Amino acid sequence: MSVIYNRVALIGLGLIAGSMSLAMRRGGLAGEIVGYARSKETRDTAREIGLVDRVCDTLPEAVAGADLVVLCVPVGAMGGIAQEIAPHLAKGATVSDVGSVKRAVIDAVAPHMPAGVQFIPAHPIAGTEHSGPRSGFASLFDNRWCIVIPNGGDEAAVKRLMDLWRGLGSHVDAMEADHHDLALAVTSHTPHLIAYTMVGVADDLERVSDNEVIKYSAGGFRDLTRIAASDPTMWRDVFLNNKQATLEILGRFTEELFALQRAIRTGDGAFLHDYFTRTRAIRREIIEAGQDTAVPNFGRTPEAEGH
Repeated sequence: MSVIYNRVALIGLGLIAGSMSLAMRRGGLAGEIVGYARSKETRDTAREIGLVDRVCDTLPEAVAGADLVVLCVPVGAMGGIAQEIAPHLAKGATVSDVGSVKRAVIDAVAPHMPAGVQFIPAHPIAGTEHSGPRSGFASLFDNRWCIVIPNGGDEAAVKRLMDLWRGLGSHVDAMEADHHDLALAVTSHTPHLIAYTMVGVADDLERVSDNEVIKYSAGGFRDLTRIAASDPTMWRDVFLNNKQATLEILGRFTEELFALQRAIRTGDGAFLHDYFTRTRAIRREIIEAGQDTAVPNFGRTPEAEGH
């Protein structure tokens, strides 16, 4: 593919930003990729490994002249960053993000956008439990979905951003912000909350030692709780900023759980068999859609990021 943006500024240099940079280089999609992170240690690491073409030490320097600025930071930090970069954005630039909540991000970021700059949110539905500038890899977005929220943006600017995500390897859908937040409460946010809760339950069972939980972790516990290694700051912000949708799905989950409790208590094997048959079929559809591909580990130690 040819160059889509002349200069891309990545604000935050973790898993998603690093993978975007590597995938843009793979596809020749950007003339120059610059990056910025609050932490000097992160900036130094990004320079050391050549994660982007140029690492900047200030936000104004990073966004200057960029025709695409991507906010790759926790949801709760986006409004403050938008306010800080607003005076330095180039006229005609697009600002986007990669957060897994959209309505709250629009409310926090859009008011700071100056005339001639468009905010077009996006959410790549891809990630691992790893974090930091060394965690990215070019194939992270391959065959994954990226949702773009047009947000009233110019049709050409929306198409340009969609073309970038396709070039990064993603399938792309357009969606309204509130619908996105409800859908992700089902597919991502609530599962993460359940994973954190399951680890908490195991920790609270005093008759089972920590060593036994780790030692005897079968596939089910291991796979369910993998995402509990994700970034606490990011997920705190997700739940606080997608409160209504998450609480709605948690309520529905609780109703389903009560039905299963009743079936187990009353010995209703037919209900359990029918329920598991139906849910297994859904799981098979996920696999057939190619959304169950294992993510490379590259020997990294689980740290703190997930999407």
